[in-house]
This record gives sequence, structure tokens and C-alpha cells, in this order.
Amino acid sequence: MNEKRDMIRKIILLLAFALTTAGSFAESTQFTMSAPNVVRSGEQFRLSFTLNDSGSDLQLPDLSNFEILMGPSTSQSSSFQMINGRTTQSVSFSYIYVLRAKAEGTFTIRPASINVNGKVFQSNSLEIQVVKGQQGQAAPQGGSQQGQQNQQSQQQENVSADISKDDLFVKVDITRNNVFKGEQIIATVKLYVSPNVPVRGFNDVKLPSYEGFWTQDIEVPNQISFAREVYDNKIYQVGVMKKTILFPQQTGTIKIDPFEITCIVQQRIRQQRSFFDDFFDNYRNVEARVTSTPVYIKVKDLPPAPASFYGAVGSFNYTADIDKEKLRSNEAATLKITVTGTGNLKLIEAPKVEFPTDFEKYDPKTSDRVNASDNGLSGSKTFEYLFIPRYAGEYTIPAVVFSYFNTASQKYETRSAGPFNIHVEKGDDDQNATVMSSISKEDVRFIGKDIRFIKQNQQKLTIKGHTFFGTTGFYLVYLIGILLFAAVYFVYRKKARENANLALMRNKQANKVARKRLKEAASFLKNNKAEEFYESVLKAFWGYLSDKLAIPVADLNRDNASSTLLSRQVQQETIEEFIRIIDDCEFARYAPSAFSGTIQDVYDRAASVMGKLEKQIK
Repeated sequence: MNEKRDMIRKIILLLAFALTTAGSFAESTQFTMSAPNVVRSGEQFRLSFTLNDSGSDLQLPDLSNFEILMGPSTSQSSSFQMINGRTTQSVSFSYIYVLRAKAEGTFTIRPASINVNGKVFQSNSLEIQVVKGQQGQAAPQGGSQQGQQNQQSQQQENVSADISKDDLFVKVDITRNNVFKGEQIIATVKLYVSPNVPVRGFNDVKLPSYEGFWTQDIEVPNQISFAREVYDNKIYQVGVMKKTILFPQQTGTIKIDPFEITCIVQQRIRQQRSFFDDFFDNYRNVEARVTSTPVYIKVKDLPPAPASFYGAVGSFNYTADIDKEKLRSNEAATLKITVTGTGNLKLIEAPKVEFPTDFEKYDPKTSDRVNASDNGLSGSKTFEYLFIPRYAGEYTIPAVVFSYFNTASQKYETRSAGPFNIHVEKGDDDQNATVMSSISKEDVRFIGKDIRFIKQNQQKLTIKGHTFFGTTGFYLVYLIGILLFAAVYFVYRKKARENANLALMRNKQANKVARKRLKEAASFLKNNKAEEFYESVLKAFWGYLSDKLAIPVADLNRDNASSTLLSRQVQQETIEEFIRIIDDCEFARYAPSAFSGTIQDVYDRAASVMGKLEKQIK
């Protein structure tokens, strides 16, 4: 009987678990549609649908503005992940169509739908802008091999040509160029790259100094992410280099200095044509220095301000409250003023509060919590005023008035809080209380007694006429002190000589530091973080050579590294393997399609070459 009851209980638990799991899978089903946001007229592009579950009966939206060249091409991928002994599996199904835009304009693709286990799911919608195709560009017909070869040949020829200012440039975008003093604006440094210009890296980045502004940086990813954008009727790959919130601190016309950057561009070397040109290509990296044009901001002065204006420019709310309305004399209380909103929060000064004359007041404590985003600087700023009433009675703190300049209405707006009525009762130490405070009046301490005993413990008495001077213990202490001083002195001198030779110290620590960075790369390898892995390997190699060869990292390149290693009796085979690893890491980061190796192979080779360099460098 008990066995049957246990069996029934297990079956019920299994059914409940299955239903819960199915419900959680249904709730987590995701169906997304993706495509480039900007394409050229006549250009082929991919429209992709991704589903994290098995589905059927895919219903496409209206695609009458586009020509379907191919599709659907389906694929499936699976991934396993183990965390704390628990294994999870995720599956992804993809449906890919190749489309071509028929005409220029901006078109909206409505959501698609798919059936998953009897339930219909809809994707997101998309908006695609179609611009005029560039002159001389011919789209391959039907995806034929000949058309693709012609297009590839044309792109390679374009890369071989000189890089024009229309193919690669930087600019500083400003949200507004006519503002009031203290009004926030956002400056975005963007890099524009033509699709046929392969950028492999950057050197010598000189960011604007933004003189005349108080600045707050907006956090952007360290790895530049490029997105398509239309500028001057031409499609570019655009990457955001830096975003900064600017608050002008002076009136007149302020100049934002140009932004400069050196881009490393890969170019194909086309020599005298021969039969083998179709099979072997030579490439070189060239430096292209680009500079943005100066940007000018016209800053107007604020209108005459009321007395309650403390520098706030933007849109704010204002509150004030007191923690105690009934207290005793010589008891501390706090008045807290909070300003919230969007604008120059960090530049707002503390409002002036009129306390009664019988109150002892202290300098306000200021704190802020702000967030810098694409919408500007927002958050709150708090002022805390500590005060102490010294005598009993009824008191009133007048209303605290706060004014700010509203940039939307271009007028001053005034807010007030209070007045605050305070009832003070007579305290026990009203007459005899003494206050001790620091110079800044931030810490308050009360002493409730008039007399403090100097010492209460019994002291050990000594025999009159007895002294430690001249005894054996006296001379022994002196001798030990001299010996310790001599030992410390010689050890210190030795360490000082070693630390003075910075090149020697860096040379000794080079292998240890490099191994530490390779260990960090191994953790990225284990977590399948390819971008961070290749960056760690590059830092390990260049940092090792800089410390070992006493050459600054900024001055290191493939040529001087190879020649210096050769002069230090490193084998040519090891040097060539080192250069190949550097090239593989850079190709994997900036041109993944051109890299055919594996991440594990790069790690094994890097560890092997690092050991060879440590043994061979003389």
C-alpha cells in the first residue's frame, strides 16, 4: 500500500515538473527579425529570422518593396553550458532570405509569425532605409559567381587606390550649437568608414580637450561597434569613439578643437599583372591620419537671476524636510534639501537657509547620485544642514526658496519648501552643557560633567636613587639597537640600488607579468570570450617585449621588434612564429572572416613562443 502511494506521489511530481518546465519554455520563446537599417538601391542584403525553439509554418510579412533572390536558408545551432554542476542547453533556429531593394525610400517591414507547439509567436518589426546606389556600382545578378567576382575585384581595386577624405573621416556631432551658459549638450565623436576600406586598428588618438566646458563622460564600450549610417547620401560604417556631456562655463563663441586619429588600413599591393595574380595577393598596412573640422558653440549669458538662484540650469524638482520638529535644547537636528532632475546637478551650490539666532548651525554636507546617459546628466543632489538649538522655545525656520533656469521655457522657475516650525523643550543640561566641535563644525561632542579625572589607576613606585643608566641591560639595549640599525641600513641600500635600475627590474619581471596575462587569456579561452582572449594575448606579447627589450610599447612595431630580437640572438624561426601569432590575433579581432585558425591553437602557440623567447633572449 505504501509502495503504491509513493509511486503515485512520484508520478504527480514528475507531471508537475514537466508542466512547469513546458510553461517556462513557452514563456521564454523568442522570435526576432533582423536586417541592415540602411541599404543601397539594388544592393543585396540578408533578412534573418531567429527562433530559440523548434517552429513551423513561418508566415512572412509583406515584402512587395523588395525582391526575394533566395530563401529560406535554414540552419540550427546548439550550445551547452555547465554552471555549478548544472548543465543547460540552448537551441537556435535561423531562417535567412536574401533580398534586394527595388526603389529608394524608407520602408517598414511588419512582424512575421511562426507556430511553436500550437502557439503563434510574432517577431519585431523593422524599418529599412533605401538610398541611391553609388555610381559605377553594379549589383550581381541572381547571386552569380561571376557577379560576385566582379564585385570583389572592384572592391580590391578601390582599396588599392589612395584613401580619400570621403572614404575615411571623423566628425564631432553636437546636439545643439546655440545654448545658454550652464545648459548641457552632448558631443559625440564618430568615425566614418566607407565599406570598401578595411580598418585594422588605431594609433595616436588625440581627443578634444573641451576647454571652456565642465565635462562628464558617458560610458561607451571599449571595443568600437560599427553600425550602418547614411551621411551625405552615402552609406558608411560608423563607430562611436567617445560621448561627453558638456556644460559651458563662459559666454561667447567657444571652439572645440579638432579630433585626430591615425587609422591602420590594409591595402592590397597590385604589382605587374601575371597569371599568378589571381591566386596570390600581397597586402600592407598603411597609416591614414584623419582630423575632424573644428566645432563652434555659441553660448548666451543667462538673464538677470533672482537671489534664490544657485546656478541650477535644466529641469528640476525641489524638496526640503526636517527630521525633528520637537526636540530638546542642545539636541542636534538635520534639515535636508534634495534637488532632482536633469541638468548641471554637480554645479549647483548649496541654498542659503536662515536659521534662528539661537541655533548653532554647521556647514552643509553635500552628496550627489547622478547618471550620465544619452539623455544627459540626471539624478539627485542632497544638502544636509546640521543645527542645534541652545535654548527652549518656539522657533521658525523660514521657507527655503530655490530657483532654476528652465532651458525649455527659457525662464526662471522658483520653488519653495517650508516654513518649518520647531518646538524646543528645556534639556537636562540646558545651562551647563559645553560643546566641542572641530574647525569644520561637522562633528559635535557633548561633555556632561565638569570634572574629568586625570588618572585613576594605581602607579608602580620605584626605589629612590635607583636608575637604569649604566647597568648591563642599558648597554645591551644600545648594542642591539646599533646592530639592527646597521642591518636595516645595508638591506635598504641594496634594495635602493636594485629599484633604481628600472630597466633591470622590468626585465626580471617581464616573464612573470607575461605569464600572468597569458593566464588571464586562458580564463577567457575557457569562457569562450574570443575578443578578450586575443586582446590579452596581444598585451602579453607586446608588454613582454617592452619590458624585456627596454623599448616603450608606443615605439614597438613588427620591424624594430624583429630586428632587436635578432640582435639579441633569438632564432629566426622563433621570430617568425611570434609575428604570425601577432598577425593571427589582429586578424581574428578585426577581420574574423580572414582568420582560419582556432582559439586553442593560438593559445598553445603563444605559450610555446613565450617560453622560447625567455630562453633565447640574451
